Amino acid sequence: MLKRRSCGVLLHPTSLPGHDGIGTLGDNARRFVDLLSTMGMSYWQVLPLTPPACGNSPYSSLSAFAGNPLLLDLQQLVKEGDLPLEALGSHFPEGRVDYGGVSDVKLGLLHQAAATFLGAGRSSRTEEFWHFCDTTPWLHDFALFMALKQHYRGKSWQKWPREAALPTAETYEKASLKLGPEIGAQKYLQWQFSRQWQALRSYAASRGVSFIGDIPIFVAYDSADVWRNRDLFLLDGQGKPTVVAGVPPDYFCKTGQLWGNPLYDWEILERRGFDWWVERFRHAFALFDGVRIDHFRGFEAAWQVPATEHTAERGVWGGGPGGRLFEAVRSALGELPIIAEDLGVITPEVEALRDRFGFPGMKILQFAFDSGPANPYLPHNCVKNCVVYTGTHDNDTTLGWYSSLDEHHRSLVRDYVGSNGRDIVADIIRVALMSVADTVVIPFQDILGLPGTARMNLPGTAFGNWGWRFSWDMIHRGLAGEMNNRLERYGRRRGSMP
Repeated sequence: MLKRRSCGVLLHPTSLPGHDGIGTLGDNARRFVDLLSTMGMSYWQVLPLTPPACGNSPYSSLSAFAGNPLLLDLQQLVKEGDLPLEALGSHFPEGRVDYGGVSDVKLGLLHQAAATFLGAGRSSRTEEFWHFCDTTPWLHDFALFMALKQHYRGKSWQKWPREAALPTAETYEKASLKLGPEIGAQKYLQWQFSRQWQALRSYAASRGVSFIGDIPIFVAYDSADVWRNRDLFLLDGQGKPTVVAGVPPDYFCKTGQLWGNPLYDWEILERRGFDWWVERFRHAFALFDGVRIDHFRGFEAAWQVPATEHTAERGVWGGGPGGRLFEAVRSALGELPIIAEDLGVITPEVEALRDRFGFPGMKILQFAFDSGPANPYLPHNCVKNCVVYTGTHDNDTTLGWYSSLDEHHRSLVRDYVGSNGRDIVADIIRVALMSVADTVVIPFQDILGLPGTARMNLPGTAFGNWGWRFSWDMIHRGLAGEMNNRLERYGRRRGSMP
């Protein structure tokens, strides 16, 4: 994987069409797989599939392991008898995700389905469910965390009573017994997510499409991971972070980005053989054929900001585990199909870590035209072992980006790609496909040639992101054939190159 000429599409499942107010893992996901297959694409790249917390961001999640229940296909639950047919009657605007409205309705229906299933008699499905519960090591901690969060009206775990926030073995057991019904419902949702995701993945494999997932290096403070593994993070005696993660001032934000995630205690993790990270990668490779590691440079050194700061300007670089972590993971799991997100402040040490394990880095074409012919993101400076993107989920669409440039910089882009400017997005995609890079990934918005209104995320802003969805009428009849021909022309159509 990722060592041959190929191409993929970046689209988060929430952006799929459908009547549920949010994309799901159901029929529209399979239809999208069919589209990718007809185009000759090899990959469908997604953002983290975990349940979002603050600001609906998939990069700020309630768990590093659990799946987002809002992605569940209600129609499948109706077919299995866990929901009545009339449950499919809810309708939401289809252009964007209304996370608040969708959550209110859909989570209620999902709990209704859980109650029906858990109240039914023994069957092959219940046997499958209990096997999933018995063989999923992170599940009970997550389910109890979510049950407690509901019990305490959504408050962060640090604001729970001490016996819940900092549980002993005795209070943990008592809470597990007291909140049993909600814990069962949460386990049902994760079981259904696993079933629906693996069914979609199997279907994609039958059509020749592989999945690339996404692992954020950090986890959210208000997550089951930190709540149950406080010793693995740099927290004080009350469980509060002493330092938090971010990045210094950069292209995206003049005051840096203050993410607020707690940082790892790498010394303790190393003494434990990096066991938590080994299990995180094991879980990821059970879901995906390969994974992109967001903020890869944090394994070499991470920007540490005192928890009292309000911006990311006053921080220091704190050392990470480097190759010792990946040696441990490779020893446990074998070769690692990883894409290293090596954007931002990248040092020779970060590059050496990436290259030591043969991980392809990322080249973003929107970053390529601002510093002359030596710019490392220009296609003529690419190497084979990299992944070229026109843009990522953090960028504007390519049309939105180009439209925002002044005329001088637009002319630089046009001259480089050999364009008259009438279809600049197609011309930039062509240059990406022509590059020597083994892999190219194109956001679906760019394949559709959409303006900046289709942007997925604006870094440094907490709200108004992650809501974009496409509709099938945006796809003209000849699109799949056109992309197939283009991929064939540049040796990237699935199966066209050895």
